[in-house]
Amino acid sequence: MREANYARRNVLIVDDTPDNVSILNAALMDEYTIKVATRGKKALEIAMTTPVDIILLDVMMPEMDGFETCRRLKEEPQTRSIPVIFITARGEIEDEAKGLSCGGVDYIAKPISAPIVQARVRTHLALYDQNRVLEDRVRERTGELVRANEQLLGEIEEREQAEESLLEALKEVKQLKDQLHEENIYLKEEFNLLHSHEDIVGNSEAIRTVLKLIEQVAPTESTVLIQGETGTGKELVANAIHGLSSRKDRLMIKINCAALPPTLIESELFGREKGAFTGALSKQLGRFELADASTIFLDEIDSLPRELQAKLLRVLESGEFERLGSPRTVKVDVRIISATNRDLAMLVSEGGFREDLYYRLNVFQITVPPLCERREDILPLVWSFVQELSKRMGKRIESIPQKGVEALQAYPWPGNVRELRNVTERAMILTTGPVLHFDVPKLAQSGADQSGTLEAVEKRHIIEALNTTGWRVSGKDGAAGVLGINPKTLESRMQRLGIQKRKKKNA
Repeated sequence: MREANYARRNVLIVDDTPDNVSILNAALMDEYTIKVATRGKKALEIAMTTPVDIILLDVMMPEMDGFETCRRLKEEPQTRSIPVIFITARGEIEDEAKGLSCGGVDYIAKPISAPIVQARVRTHLALYDQNRVLEDRVRERTGELVRANEQLLGEIEEREQAEESLLEALKEVKQLKDQLHEENIYLKEEFNLLHSHEDIVGNSEAIRTVLKLIEQVAPTESTVLIQGETGTGKELVANAIHGLSSRKDRLMIKINCAALPPTLIESELFGREKGAFTGALSKQLGRFELADASTIFLDEIDSLPRELQAKLLRVLESGEFERLGSPRTVKVDVRIISATNRDLAMLVSEGGFREDLYYRLNVFQITVPPLCERREDILPLVWSFVQELSKRMGKRIESIPQKGVEALQAYPWPGNVRELRNVTERAMILTTGPVLHFDVPKLAQSGADQSGTLEAVEKRHIIEALNTTGWRVSGKDGAAGVLGINPKTLESRMQRLGIQKRKKKNA
């Protein structure tokens, strides 16, 4: 690696808002030499006259906006290779595309997150160095090629040696260009992988694996089984698969198998004719008919009554079923994505789930990792929730104290991403200024209490929520709302874990 890579790098911050400059400067000053410009023209002057390794460029500025500033930088030979990262509060896709088309390499959305800024700057400086090494080598070998060609023309007697050198130089130049091309393709694929699924936040190796599996299975018609703990985002994975499939123009139909009583779930899935049973006053199309030519997402598939599992198996095998109260066979073209937080293989061995249905559902499996296995995603997730909730609450959050960050990363998150969002929303409600404060003592105590088996942790967590709500399961202030799950799901978990509702004592 060249000596220059060991020197302190120069970062140019271009922003007319002092608060933004202060946040960016604080995030980068320990590792880089910072230069600041408050106008686009001043940024051009600095970049033309002093060494600059990377530029953080605000979009909305007076006189000349960030897009025009970037275009002018890319017109000048001495500045066109400097990586430009846009800083913007506007998240519209067209603005992101406009920034990339005028020469930017990336964008960072406000409110500004210091860890994200540090990671992006570090990544693009590394990529810039790699490209420069390859480009230097291409120029060096091209010079050798020119000299070899001149030698061939001037020294006929050494033709064979010159031709061999020429061919070798041509071969290496082609290899280097191909290598550079392949690396650029890889970088674009990585960028698209992280930006194509906006609802799935994270940059950990675990979540990257999930995203790659989504991209592989989405274009196919294969049945997908999504496994993962409660609150990990299994429905988001299903949405992403449908959104990248050939069925994306049709609405994906969703149903939670644990949220409906066994007496109603058959008519919900397969429909009914008028008079099929008491109370069936009209004909009703089932979810499978609504999902024809689209995708159906069956959440908590482990809760599907065993008598309906055979009917679902038939739909998987032939696409056929009958509505309740009708002898006529209905045929549909539906892709099935199912999800569960339980071990279906164990349920099969215990006789609670059909083995043949399990194998038909489990054609392609994606396991969503729990939040405790991807702690590096906690802070980006929090900032994504902050950005979403800030618009709704009319609040502006600029930073999180270090103690709060450490508490968030130390807490085991038995409720996963859903629990993290609830905790962030509560913190947003209680926060009055620009600094987001989390209840650090409560998180620390909760973390200390989360010992024992996963089942024991889940049982304690549910009992704690029930105690908080006076053992009210459903309703606005019920434990199901606190835990972020469906009341029927909570009742099913309570039954499985042996948690019984407390009876009210007589006055």
